[in-house]
Amino acid sequence: MRLHIRGKGLPDDAPLELWIIDGKICVEPVVGADTVFDGGWIIPGLVDAHCHVGLGAHGAIELDEAINQAETERDVGALLLRDCGSPTDTRPLDDHADLPRIIRAGRHLARPKRYSPGLAIELDDESQLPQLVAEQARRGDGWVKLVGDWIDRKVGDLAPLWSDDVLKTAIDAAHSHRARVTAHVFGEGALPGLINAGIDCIEHGTGVTDDIIELMVEHGTALVPTLINIENFPGIAASAEKYPTYAAHMRDLHAKCYARMAAARDAGVPVYAGTDAGTIVAHGRIADEVEALKGIGMSPTEALGAASWDARRWLGRTSLDHGASADLLCYNDDPRQGPGVLRSPDLLILRGRLF
Repeated sequence: MRLHIRGKGLPDDAPLELWIIDGKICVEPVVGADTVFDGGWIIPGLVDAHCHVGLGAHGAIELDEAINQAETERDVGALLLRDCGSPTDTRPLDDHADLPRIIRAGRHLARPKRYSPGLAIELDDESQLPQLVAEQARRGDGWVKLVGDWIDRKVGDLAPLWSDDVLKTAIDAAHSHRARVTAHVFGEGALPGLINAGIDCIEHGTGVTDDIIELMVEHGTALVPTLINIENFPGIAASAEKYPTYAAHMRDLHAKCYARMAAARDAGVPVYAGTDAGTIVAHGRIADEVEALKGIGMSPTEALGAASWDARRWLGRTSLDHGASADLLCYNDDPRQGPGVLRSPDLLILRGRLF
């Protein structure tokens, strides 16, 4: 199949003309190519940098359901997914040419009763963490996922799961296997230890303060705030009133979220778009997360880049480069206008195939 598309590229609105042959992008004219899009905007496929294909409300799901999740993401233009932890082995999905590409982080790593039941590998002894991190580094696609904090029922509030020295050894182990490490963190207490240990990314990060932001800038730590999931914090607090300190903490984190995320972005912390789809959040909502990022001070172009070309670069994947896989979206209207346009591409091309 030989295709030809022409329009305006982002982020600079410059004229863009591409040809597609054998599933790859070509910047030189290809004889006999069919023009399938002429005018409008052309962008690399969207990225959901925090979702969970293969994860349901109660843990692992069947592969058929995981395929449905991936199809939902594809249909809204999310053609690259960073799966931030799943108990289901979704590697068979790589054999489906009609599904998004998935970058996996293996299984969540947590302590007993310190995360949602059925989701994580639970370590009785934290000294096991470096070994388990190394195993998950081999199982994943260049990422490992830690649970950095969760409610400690003995304390009645969010608390870190790991000691600082174990974190440093574990993250060093991941890096020695050429894997990056990210962590689920809601509160403030776990962040310094994780960042000083060399963690590469923080998920959610509602506990970032000015001191922590300064630390993230110093270490080059990225942030995926999952803003549309943070909207669930009041409901989480309401269901946990028997732990009043925790409930109040979750409400406070929710109230301060946008100001804290804006401060991180203003300070130069790299921020990327992720929805946390898979449990509370439905799949297919990356356009809503892009819109939410505008609320922390991102311009429409910057917010879209956080879910497209910038996120791809961060994840080490190609965009609209010569020889790259033809994974791209075409819009008759400017996709920066809002979710109504962004979630409905007029032409979707995945691995050179039209959708």
